[in-house]
Amino acid sequence: MNMPDVPPVFRPPTPAERPWWWRLEDAAGSEVTVPEEYAGQRFPSQADAESWIGEVYGELTEHGVDAVTLFELETKVYGPMSLHP
Repeated sequence: MNMPDVPPVFRPPTPAERPWWWRLEDAAGSEVTVPEEYAGQRFPSQADAESWIGEVYGELTEHGVDAVTLFELETKVYGPMSLHP
C-alpha cells in the first residue's frame, strides 16, 4: 500500500498575503487591547476587512473600542471611523 506524501507544515499567511488590518482605538485615539479573537486580525482584501468590522463592531464597542482605522500594510487608508451611531 502506498501512503500519500506528508503534507507541508501549516504556516500562517504573511502580512503581504493578508495586508489589510484595523487599528482598534479608544475615544482618545490610543490603541485598545482586546480579546485574542479580535486582536491581530488580517485580511486579504479591503472588502473582507470591511465585512469583518461590520460583523463585530458591536462586540468591539463592548471591549472599549470607539473607533477604527484601516491600514494596508503600513499605509493608512482611512479613519479613524467611529463605531458609535
